[in-house]
This record gives sequence, C-alpha cells and structure tokens, in this order.
Amino acid sequence: MKKQVNNNLIKKKQTGWRWLAGLFLYVTASAGWAQTTQEELINRCGVVDHERILQQRDPNRLGQLNQLNHLVQQAEAKTQSLRQADDETVYRIPVVVHVVHSNATNTIGGANNVNISDEQILSQIQVLNEDYRRKEGTNGYNTSPIGADARIEFYLATTDPEGKATNGITRHYYAQKSSFNVFNDDVLLSQIAYWPSNRYLNIWVTKIDSYIGYTQFPTAADTLKGLPTSANEFTDGTIIDYRYFGKRIGTVSTASLYALGRTATHEIGHWLGLIHTWGDGNGCAEDYVADTPPTEDRSDVSKLLTCNQTYSTCFNGQQTRDLVEDYMNYWPDACMNLFTAGQVARMRLVMTLSPRRAQLLKAVSSPLTETEALTVNLYPNPTTSDPSVDVQLKGFQTFSVDLFDATGRQLRSYSYANSPSTRVNLSVQGLASGMYIVRVKTGSEMASKRLLVQ
Repeated sequence: MKKQVNNNLIKKKQTGWRWLAGLFLYVTASAGWAQTTQEELINRCGVVDHERILQQRDPNRLGQLNQLNHLVQQAEAKTQSLRQADDETVYRIPVVVHVVHSNATNTIGGANNVNISDEQILSQIQVLNEDYRRKEGTNGYNTSPIGADARIEFYLATTDPEGKATNGITRHYYAQKSSFNVFNDDVLLSQIAYWPSNRYLNIWVTKIDSYIGYTQFPTAADTLKGLPTSANEFTDGTIIDYRYFGKRIGTVSTASLYALGRTATHEIGHWLGLIHTWGDGNGCAEDYVADTPPTEDRSDVSKLLTCNQTYSTCFNGQQTRDLVEDYMNYWPDACMNLFTAGQVARMRLVMTLSPRRAQLLKAVSSPLTETEALTVNLYPNPTTSDPSVDVQLKGFQTFSVDLFDATGRQLRSYSYANSPSTRVNLSVQGLASGMYIVRVKTGSEMASKRLLVQ
C-alpha cells in the first residue's frame, strides 16, 4: 500500500531501491543550541554510504533489495484483500553487543570511555523495548491515532553460539585503531567480533568517524536458489558510536541532541526494513509506508535542533504535517515517540520475508542447540501418545522426518526448509500397536530410530 504520488515519483518508484542514493544526513548543529558540542557536528546516519559500499561488493545486492520490497508489497496487498487480523505474536530478538575499544587498561565505564558500562548497555535495551512496545509511562509512549505497538522486543542474549551462558555483551581491546569508518571498517569489526546474524542482532559499539551510526538493510534473496550466499551476512547488524548508545548515564558523554537512546531505535528500524520518511533525492519520495505523510527532505539537522513543528508541500501545493515524532526522522531524541501502524506492518513482514530475519525467529523459537553432526532423540519411547523428535544439526538445514511401518511403508512425512535444530511432534494417532521406524534425513546425513507404539 502506497501514498498517492505524481508521475515523477512514479518514475522514481520504478527504480526500486534507488532511494538509497539520497539518504545522506548532514548534521550541522547551529550555535543557537547552547548545549550542542563539537562532537555532535557530524552525520547522524551513515546507512546510504554503507549501502553503496555493500552494493559495490555484491552485484546481486540491489536485486535482492528490490525483491524484498516486492515481497512486502505483495504480502501487504494480500493482507488487505483478505482483511486479515493483525498477528499479535510478539517477536523477541536476542541481541549481542560487541564493545570494541582501544583502552589498554580495559577500564569499563567513565567519562569519554569507549568501553562503556553494562549499565549503559542495559539502558539501551530498556529504551528499545519502551519504543518498540509503545510502553505507557515512558518516553516511547504516544496517543497518536496512527501510532502502534510494534510487538517486537529485544533482550541481551543468554546463550552464545556454542550454547554457553552469556550476558550478551562482549568486550574487545583492539589497539590498532581508536575509531572506525563507514566505508570499510564494518568488515574489520565483524572480524574482531561476530555472532551468526541469522541467530542474533549484532550491535557493534565503538567510536565512529563522522557518523553516529549505520546499519545493514535486510534483503530477500541472499539464500534463494541461484544466488550465492553473500559475505554480507558477517556485516549484518548495527554499528553505533558509544557516545549515543543508551541513555546518558553519569559522564559517559556530553552529547545533548541524541542522549536518550533513539539512535539505536532509528538504526534498528533500518535493520527491520524501514527507510527515512522523506524517501530519496530531495525528499517528497516514496518510503513504502502508506500512513507516513509525504515529507520534504529533512536531513539537514541544522534546521532540526528543536521539536518545533514543520510542514511539507510535496504534492499539488497541499500542506501536510511532518511527523516530527517519528523514529525514522532526524529530529532530536526528545522529539521521538512514534512508529506508525504502517511502519509496524512493514517491519513485521520483513521479519518473516527476509531469510536471515526469518531464520532468527525460528532460532529463537527452537529450544534446542545445534550440533556438529545430525543427532536424533525420540521420546517417550515406548509411547501411547504422540512422541517428540528432537532434531539437532549444524546451523540451518532442510530436512525431513518420516515414519515407516515394519514393512517399509511410509505413513507420515514432515518437511522443514532452512530450519535450525527443531523439536517435531510426531502423530501416531490411528496407528496399531507395534514397531515403527522414524527416519530423519538432511541433504548429507540420515539417522533412524525405532519407535514402539503401545
């Protein structure tokens, strides 16, 4: 579902995700904002520069972005035509925060220390949940008729990729660099610290040159047949300057415009498939969300130092109110408290349609850890009711679970595409007492177990 646009904007939409070419933000804070420091005279969001680099590395990426957008539009149209009710499922996303610093003493916390405290990190997780859940009594609450609870929650991971207990925070001393840039250092950061991006939201917190944060957009086709798996999986996540991560606690930073943790809210919106409300070029372009009003270019923060209301006249001279309060704009943190219902719908569709995002949801819902080799456990056995089959394997694989009788006749078959370790409920209703064979087969491995039905 889209806004009504003129012919010029229709031509823009036909170029797919070329809106990425115009998402630059030049943060030039004016002297009129008394508390603004020199550190804040930087670009707020580096997503466009980062995306340009990713597309140079991977010639398939633009097509993958276009494919995701097409799938989202199809799904939106189907939902509207069938008048389907909103899915009330709450998506819970495990987060790992990689703190990368050059502090040789490894001191944690304190003034201007990249190696920020656990308290600072926890404050950011709190802000994300306030904002994405539209929590009453917090800065993330609004009473707007177009505002919505995203039904997305974030938590610091409790187990690491090897299944060991963790607090979801990793710390890394890296003496070779004291700051990182948007152009190539995403690869370096992923080499310093990375957890599988189809199981965790990676957030790298460090000192960034020229930007406050930048993020990798999701795609649709990175694992589809006929296209190679992209190295972009290792850089899939969000990179945020330490001075703007979480609420300002103690003396971690003198930052004033962006001290409430909304940089992460904004950047993770990109990770979930949202773009800035003004679209591409000089603004007034499609953001692929129907209920955000057409907006002129609002990327010059020298004009956005307060929460004063602004207006756009994008189409036919008609004045529309800008959503100053929208998280995908560039006003100061104190102005922000809104995701629209359309933005929420888009984020939730992206979570199910982008392969790595969908795999993450599957991994979160699975109670089982992965194993190096295919492992099958069947219980209860013997059984008088439907047993469970625990299928543990390496990473994400396509596999089948089949039930055979003693003569080799296939009675049940279940298929799982691109799935992590999974617990399968096997129906034995209507089967006679006796011995059966349960077989699990992946692309390269097979395991069988006897099942006695009593």
